[in-house]
Amino acid sequence: MSSITEAITSDHREIEKAYNEVVNSTDIEHQTRYGNQFTWELARHSIAEELIVYPAFEKYLGHEGKAMADKDRGEHHKVKEFLKKFQNMSPKDLNYVPELNSLMSVLKEHIAEEEKDDLPALEMALSHGENQGVSEKMATTFGRTKAFVPSRSHPSAGENPPFETVMGLLTAPIDHVADIFRKFPNKISPNPSTK
Repeated sequence: MSSITEAITSDHREIEKAYNEVVNSTDIEHQTRYGNQFTWELARHSIAEELIVYPAFEKYLGHEGKAMADKDRGEHHKVKEFLKKFQNMSPKDLNYVPELNSLMSVLKEHIAEEEKDDLPALEMALSHGENQGVSEKMATTFGRTKAFVPSRSHPSAGENPPFETVMGLLTAPIDHVADIFRKFPNKISPNPSTK
């Protein structure tokens, strides 16, 4: 079984891979497919973190965890605003790659901080006594959660349960049906139950 840190860092690498595919190509079809993949990966990842990981920061790390979660939620909101704009653009738009680069510059800082500080602190708290095994359970729940959340950015839904959960349950089916008609890399299925 993987830990929550391994699940999150694996997602981070997938997001970075999709980003690199977009910015290192000039082929509009390729950029469209990987731009959709980037959006799909990042939207699902962000919401799953907000529903599973940030409450764990608060539960297992006390006041420090609450401060970390609040800061991360604020960063997520900025990322969601950028993603909302990007997901509605076409690679034919001259601002497509610059907008993605702006989004990624904010996201890279968040990812670096999360991997360097936040996740190690959580794993340390989860490695003692009755908390042993929680990281693995969180990783499983994190993966399952991504199957039921929206696959597009909806910043107005917020970053805190229960509001985000309710909005997600309302918007996810619409996003998932629309994904069927979007172009993705040939080896990728937008069906959330396959990932």
